[in-house]
Amino acid sequence: MAEVKPYSTEEGSKKEQVAKMFDNISARYDFLNHLLSLGIDKGWRRKVVRIVSATQPTKVLDIATGTADLAIALSKIDGAHITGVDISAGMLKVGGEKIDKKGLSERIALQLGDSEQLPFEDNSFDAITVAFGVRNFENLEAGLSEMLRVVKPGGKVVVLEFSQPTGFPFKQIYRFYFKYILPTIGRLVSKDQSAYTYLPESVDAFPYGQRFLDILGKLGYSKAVARPVTFGVATIYTATK
Repeated sequence: MAEVKPYSTEEGSKKEQVAKMFDNISARYDFLNHLLSLGIDKGWRRKVVRIVSATQPTKVLDIATGTADLAIALSKIDGAHITGVDISAGMLKVGGEKIDKKGLSERIALQLGDSEQLPFEDNSFDAITVAFGVRNFENLEAGLSEMLRVVKPGGKVVVLEFSQPTGFPFKQIYRFYFKYILPTIGRLVSKDQSAYTYLPESVDAFPYGQRFLDILGKLGYSKAVARPVTFGVATIYTATK
């Protein structure tokens, strides 16, 4: 996977730059996220929640939790306690405010943390989720290996990530929107000149579909399956320890 950074002309590791980027756009992230996806992302998260709910987990880890949209959705699972981890303090601040407003602070705990060095014991969680986060890992295999380490044997890992449509004409329409319209709106609203240019670049560089399944298999995951959603704009990957 070729390394793509948000601020290509600046110093700093990808991890540092990703944290800086999300800190910069955190105040407008939710608005832009739902606007630019036309709200479709909410349906994708509901699908993730249904998959996780079927395993009846009590302890769920949401990695790259951001502003906690998925963590909040996962709180609908009866008896589940969710821990959300992210490298951006700005995103966690917004997420924490949303959790407090919804009265979910006893069900959801957020903490600053690195996906490639998770601060948890082996076999700690019944299920792990990541929504639009693995694409931002500095070392994809290190992050996936950490997830495998902290999930319990038989536990489910669910990854929601952007992919690329292949069918005509949706592929061509999508790529035009993703490369030209989305970055323009993103720059105007977020005031960050790089964040929404980085998004399509990082999607282009990500090993989606069978390539991602192959990586999961190589690292020791079993029963890895890819489920494309909305004509392949995104894919939900599930795997078991």
